[in-house]
This record gives sequence, C-alpha cells and structure tokens, in this order.
Amino acid sequence: MSPPLLEAIGLAKAYGGVAAVRDVSFTLAAGEIVALIGPNGAGKSTCFSLLGGQAKPDAGTVRLTGQEITGAPPRRLFRLGVGRTFQIAATFASMSVRENLAVALLSHHGALARPFGFAGRAHRQEADALLRLVGLADQAERASGELAYGDIKRLELALALANGPRLLLMDEPTAGMASGERVALMRLAARLARERDMGILFTEHDMDVVFEHADRVLVLDRGTLIAQGSPAAIRADPHVRAIYLGTGLTFAGGADA
Repeated sequence: MSPPLLEAIGLAKAYGGVAAVRDVSFTLAAGEIVALIGPNGAGKSTCFSLLGGQAKPDAGTVRLTGQEITGAPPRRLFRLGVGRTFQIAATFASMSVRENLAVALLSHHGALARPFGFAGRAHRQEADALLRLVGLADQAERASGELAYGDIKRLELALALANGPRLLLMDEPTAGMASGERVALMRLAARLARERDMGILFTEHDMDVVFEHADRVLVLDRGTLIAQGSPAAIRADPHVRAIYLGTGLTFAGGADA
C-alpha cells in the first residue's frame, strides 16, 4: 500500500512555555480535501507553519509521500511540490499580474538568475494559462497593487499553482472575499484537486465553505486535535459544537455553534 500524500505524526510546538500545538497526528490522501478548523487561538496557523516550513516542531514528524520533510524550509517544500497560500495575500504590488506569475514560474524552473525580460517572454504562455484558469486573463497587464482584494486572492492561488503542486496548503483562502467570490474560489480549488489528484489542506472560519467542500474535517481546540471525520459527523458532534458556542460561527443546517 502506498503511503499517504501527507502524514503528520505527534506534532508539537510551544512558544514561551505555552503549547500552541500538542501531539497532532493526521493523514491526507492525494485528491482529498481536508479542512482544519477551530476557534481563534486553537493552533491552526501554528500547525500550518509547521507543515509549510515557516516553523520547526519541538516534536513530531511530517512526511510527504513517505519522505520525511520535518522542518524543511519553504523553498525545499516548493521544489517537492507543496504550494501555499496565506491568510493575508502578498504580491509584488508594482509588478503586473503576469510578471508576478513569471517570478513564481522562474523559481519553479530554477531560473531566477536569468534576466527578467527573458523570463517574461519564456514563461508568458505558461503564466497566461494559469491566469485563464483562475479567471484573471483580462487583468494580466495590470499592476497587482491595483487589483481588488478578491482578485489578489485569485492571483495568490495562481502563484501557488505555479509549481504544479501535489499538496496545496490554503490558510484562510477566502478571508476578506465577498460571498460569491468565496464560493467560486473554493469550487475552483475543489475541481483542481479532483482533476490533478492534488491534496488540499485548508483552514477556514466560514462553516458553509467547510461543509460544502471538505471531504473530511479536523478540529483543533487549544492545540489538541479533538475530532476528525466527515462534515456530517463533525457538524453533529456535541463536543465540537460546544467549543464553538459564543464564537459567532454558524454551522450550516443548524443553530449557531
């Protein structure tokens, strides 16, 4: 039997004696979409940082298709096929949308030392294909700093796809987006996961997004993984509902929780 795409075993991280993540273990298969949820301060961002190379765990192991990548820096993970989006999208504001993608494509092809003008020409078709994929083809020549925030999030997704990732980590992918934009972005991500056999792990505060798109849901509370299962099982779990009371989040098909 082949190993899972992503495997986290006993991950732990503390800051100043405060445990942000405690003994977190889970797997994610190729083509599977998994949501990591929990109240503010539950440890979701820390967990993502441990998986994405922004932080090193105090304990535990991370494997990608059986290869240990614990504590590997983001650049190495990018080369291994791990894409990442962040809560706050960041691009080169003075560069055009296409130029932003050209930089990511140069990195993917190991050609950042080449003159940028050559880079823009060499990867124009590849960049334009990604822009069409995320619905930004008509914005290719605009400076990314002029884009609406929803378009910035779509550009960030295109940047994360530039290395043809096997695994995509999406930290609050729809934060700051309008309702229709959130739906469109996550439907696109879900379609790509199926078509490319790409695993997606995402965090999200919008429970409608979680329950519509996730195959499986992981729930963190105070750094501990307290539940995991299908969206229906998680939505009905009394322990999960209890930790959400008072957070203002709404579970689709039920009362506030």
